[in-house]
Amino acid sequence: MFLSIIQCLLPTHQPYVSEHIEHIKDLITQIINNEYAYLVGGDVVFDVDEFPNYGQLSGQKLEHNQAGERVAVDSRKRNPADFALWKSAKPGEPSWESPWGPGRPGWHIECSAMSAHYMTFKFDIHGDGIDLIFPHHENEVAQRLHQ
Repeated sequence: MFLSIIQCLLPTHQPYVSEHIEHIKDLITQIINNEYAYLVGGDVVFDVDEFPNYGQLSGQKLEHNQAGERVAVDSRKRNPADFALWKSAKPGEPSWESPWGPGRPGWHIECSAMSAHYMTFKFDIHGDGIDLIFPHHENEVAQRLHQ
């Protein structure tokens, strides 16, 4: 393994998202119950307007973002920056049953749920690529603070 070549400790856990679907659904349920997410069809969407500090980690200001710059604008969302916690099933994609209908986790919730499962305490250091600070890390912070 590459990590042994560079003399790094091996990771304690190497989780797969598919093994944590129940943890992901539980976290989404907590976020919904705390009124930080809403349902749109079979999708569950995080409401960034409910998090006044959204953008603080990355220094991004919502008012400076161009709707549709990264992803197509979804007119069903309250705010174009709102992001998927759960996406309804589409043909040819993996899906699991959920309280919101069959679907799959959004990208950001996967990391939040798995880290919450393995690190049952709050943690200050989360390593990853700087290119992921917005929106990925920003969305992870929003999810974890509102569970």
